[in-house]
Amino acid sequence: MSLAALNVPEHFQTFLAFDYGIKRTGVAVGNRLLRTATPQATIRAEGAARLEQAQIRVRQWQPDALVVGVPFHPDGASHDNTARALKFARQLRERLKLTVYEVDERYSTTEALASGASDADAGAACVILEQFLRSLP
Repeated sequence: MSLAALNVPEHFQTFLAFDYGIKRTGVAVGNRLLRTATPQATIRAEGAARLEQAQIRVRQWQPDALVVGVPFHPDGASHDNTARALKFARQLRERLKLTVYEVDERYSTTEALASGASDADAGAACVILEQFLRSLP
């Protein structure tokens, strides 16, 4: 699930998750207590505008940490979007000075669509965040 061993402090309770995409970035908010996520409006922006929109969401929700889904091929191999998602996570970390957890998001969009998500990007962000939350002690 994780690119690195998760060591999430117990006082981190609220999280904002991003499902990075070239044109759209899904967003979800959730908390450790309920281990559920709620979809938020998808960011429809690129480059610096995407980061600005992410920063607005962080100010709005005041999360303890962020979660970014990192895509891989089914066999675990990296592809172009893997590097882009990792860059986005790095930019969030540098710009917002928050802890950012990078998690494997394979099949999150498929799972979101299968569960009836009306917005596949926000639904995928929920799947990513709920998988992350379920992995916490």
